[in-house]
Amino acid sequence: MDGFRIYLERYGIGSSQAELLATVLLLCLAVILVFFAEIVTRKILLKVVALVARKSETSFDDMLLDHRVFAWIAHMVPPVLLYNAAHPVFRYYPDAVQPVQLVLTIYLTIIVILVCLSFLDSLLEFYNEHPVSERLPLKSFIQVLKTVIVASGAVIVIARLLGTSPLVFFSGLGAFTAVIILIFKDAILGFVAGIQLTSNNLVKIGDWIEMPKYDADGEVSDISLVTVSVQNWDKTITVIPAYALISEGFRNWRGMSESGGRRIMRSVSIDMQSVTFCDEAQLQRLRSVSLLQQYLDVKSREIEDYNSRHAFVSDVPLNGRRMTNFGTFRAYLMAYLRSHPKINQDMTLLVRHLQPGENGIPLQIYVFCSDVLWANYEAVQADIMDHVLASLPFFGLRVFQSPSGMDIADAGRALGRRTAAEGSAPAPATGSASRDSE
Repeated sequence: MDGFRIYLERYGIGSSQAELLATVLLLCLAVILVFFAEIVTRKILLKVVALVARKSETSFDDMLLDHRVFAWIAHMVPPVLLYNAAHPVFRYYPDAVQPVQLVLTIYLTIIVILVCLSFLDSLLEFYNEHPVSERLPLKSFIQVLKTVIVASGAVIVIARLLGTSPLVFFSGLGAFTAVIILIFKDAILGFVAGIQLTSNNLVKIGDWIEMPKYDADGEVSDISLVTVSVQNWDKTITVIPAYALISEGFRNWRGMSESGGRRIMRSVSIDMQSVTFCDEAQLQRLRSVSLLQQYLDVKSREIEDYNSRHAFVSDVPLNGRRMTNFGTFRAYLMAYLRSHPKINQDMTLLVRHLQPGENGIPLQIYVFCSDVLWANYEAVQADIMDHVLASLPFFGLRVFQSPSGMDIADAGRALGRRTAAEGSAPAPATGSASRDSE
């Protein structure tokens, strides 16, 4: 550079003009060097890296490529070269070195932040492909790391612009703790709630949860730093604050899915006036039901033995023990449910009476369906209730239900026919009867 400057001064160019021309020449050479380095990096090295990544067996490098991690790293080459070339290029203008390096430092800091954010996105995508991600989601933790990285980068940029050390800003953060907590209240609460949710395995993506306060009833579709997204069964999306799940509570149906049984708890009201003792003819008809044969044989012998021991030989049904159509129907339902292929036989199986009331006596079925999928579960439940309703008349039982308009209309027509029949009957011979009495 000194030789070039002296060469220009020999031809009558002033010292300041020679230094300017030498600086411009060096700057052009530096720009050309950076341009060629950019071409080699982006056009050659990046294509080689992409080719190797696409052909490798692992998928993580493909994710790094998709999230432009290598592309952002390539963007670091020009500022690094220009930063190192600042001193020789501006040799005659030392005051310009610091502003140029300041701009390059800020640019390089932004590129490093983008590289870190892209790398975290790739890491999260790679982690989500593994089954452990369903039990321990890391999206909230990744968002916290992103927040820390962006905040640290912003502090570094501001410190460089003000010409101070970044440590001065970090040491002064204690004075702004209250303000930071107020601004990032939701993020802090969400982060703490996210740690509790994931560490205790309270909720994960794919869980069916209920939270009536927020009208949430569906599957968890996303868990972020401050919110939990639930896709309801009507395909709407409900967004719940993450800390609300901890502070207010929610219902998680995961235990039902993992247990292999989904509860069926339905009842049908029986007209209490249709409950009677079984006579011999009815018992003979019920013996034709294959599911009841063993029960009727065992129960008949038990009742006969009991009545004979206590000398109950009267034909009055209240003397001794007798079978009822309602009890026999319950026994039939128990046998029917135990033979049902879709009922989990390892879980609770009950057919019981509930408290009688003005609407009859409820007969409740309490079992667990082995198919926990919603549509299949509803189909099994409907089939069982259809069978229950269709079986009641065979046992002489009636369902209790409030009279409908058709019932009232039928009763009115029956009353009309009866009135018409009574009106058409011949009147009694009152005259002959009076003569006889005379």
